[in-house]
Amino acid sequence: MLDFLQLVSNENMKIYRRARTWIMMGILLLLTVSITGMATFLTADEPPTMWFMMKMETQILLTLATIFAVVISGESVAGEFTAGTIKLLLIRPWTRSKILLSKYISVLLFALFATVLLFAATFAVNLAAFGYDDSTLLGQDGLPPLTYMIRYYVLEFVSLVVVVTLSFMISTVFRSSSLAIGLSMFLLFIGSSVAGVLAMLEYDWADYILFVHLNLTQYLDGGGMIQDMTLGFSLGILAAYYVAFIALSWWIFNRRDVSA
Repeated sequence: MLDFLQLVSNENMKIYRRARTWIMMGILLLLTVSITGMATFLTADEPPTMWFMMKMETQILLTLATIFAVVISGESVAGEFTAGTIKLLLIRPWTRSKILLSKYISVLLFALFATVLLFAATFAVNLAAFGYDDSTLLGQDGLPPLTYMIRYYVLEFVSLVVVVTLSFMISTVFRSSSLAIGLSMFLLFIGSSVAGVLAMLEYDWADYILFVHLNLTQYLDGGGMIQDMTLGFSLGILAAYYVAFIALSWWIFNRRDVSA
């Protein structure tokens, strides 16, 4: 167990010792302050509530945080092949499954770190700028604002985990980190648009497309992208894709020939 924790620690060091990781986090913080500052200046006569600003910033910046997580995940395994360090990693006294799991856990921890940091930053900055006001209920169920935002972030993190797992699988399949990151980005942005079009066309099989179900926060404010779709159904579809992504990643990594 201690050996495995050391393995996870080593993978975390690969992520957090790079300057670009902290640049990514700095960008999130800088944009949070900038957006709130701009809103304070433009709406001086009638300032918005902190919750309105927090939700708006979250919708924008969580997309950016997802991109950052995809970059980290997309090169997690493929980067070892690109850098030529995969052989050095595999000759160590750890099984391939443990190596892969340690990489996956480190990627999830980065995604969690980015999500928690963004929640704390948007909450603190907007609290300082606009003050705390919980008089207005949010969502279709009329939730207190803080409860609503916590649920919002939890649902967004579930979607983020699925996206990161997809990117991690692509990173495992391809030996090129640039290809893995590029393909992950393409699927992330194009997939959502295509899924939206198919949903409007009301094809029955569109109910089972991954990207139709990634926006879980839609259930806080109303129905799903497709009529009569429920949160439970979307979570079930995402769980099925998640298991498939994990299984394919494990199967390919354990069978891959790295002698070349």
